[in-house]
Amino acid sequence: MDGRTIAHEPVLCGEVMEFVAPRPGEVVVDATVGHGGHARLFAQAIGESGRLIGLDVDPGNLERARARLFDGAYARPHIDLIRANFRELETVLDSLGLARVDVIFADLGVSTDQLLDPTRGLTFTEDGPLDMRLDDRLEETASDLVNALSENELSDLIFFNSQERFSRRIAKRICEVRRNGRIRTTQQLVRIVCSAVGSSPESRREKIHPATRTFLALRMAVNDEMGNLAALLEAAPRRLAPGGRIGVIAFHSGEDRVVKQDFLDRKRAALYEIATKKPIRPSSEEMQRNPRSRSAKLRVARRTDVGI
Repeated sequence: MDGRTIAHEPVLCGEVMEFVAPRPGEVVVDATVGHGGHARLFAQAIGESGRLIGLDVDPGNLERARARLFDGAYARPHIDLIRANFRELETVLDSLGLARVDVIFADLGVSTDQLLDPTRGLTFTEDGPLDMRLDDRLEETASDLVNALSENELSDLIFFNSQERFSRRIAKRICEVRRNGRIRTTQQLVRIVCSAVGSSPESRREKIHPATRTFLALRMAVNDEMGNLAALLEAAPRRLAPGGRIGVIAFHSGEDRVVKQDFLDRKRAALYEIATKKPIRPSSEEMQRNPRSRSAKLRVARRTDVGI
């Protein structure tokens, strides 16, 4: 990774603080601490009698979060910053001797510097290795997937992760190209996708780049993003104290559907009360200021005392 730092603006800050509502003395888990934008607000709200636990798989993010959380004078809570995937929530809490917490929060977006760092292979605007791992401890890269999966497996992966309507064409073209040698770089993949859908890599006729959904689908698969989310949602009701809140910001419809359905299922089981009847969206002012926020959706639920 090239270590570049690019400004990343957290989304829906006011709305998160309103609906998640961290209070003085509470224990808050920011399961995707990133650069510490939301975490800094949580820390200020819970004060020195509270405890903040920040998780992230990227050590660079943890360094930036540490700088932000320990910068400036405020009544700082006890802070633990831990390199871990949020699917490991229960293991982390056990290691800290915590049975229950008051808030679990996850912002499922990828930070701007990660997206724009060509060495990670997440961007199609610059060439780089076809990697896409957010956690460099993972073994399998996007290049491994595109070069090993069958045509049907690739087509299903691209369609179900990103609803790419040209998934079959793209998978077929990937398999044709890889017969002549391994696909290794992001620009190779961009050219393959564009040729499959009949578009130029330089074309800006479409609202989004033709390779956007394929890159999203592969990133989700490499990092098992849906599996991680399912594990977090499964663990949350076991670890939230009565009255505790879980807040999740999703950035695409597949993630949001999973969160919505989980909250509804737990409501039917009397484990949750849903605090956001509809997903909370950014204001027009925020979307204008920060275009990356436009697809963000926040959902919040509150733990009941059933089964506690």
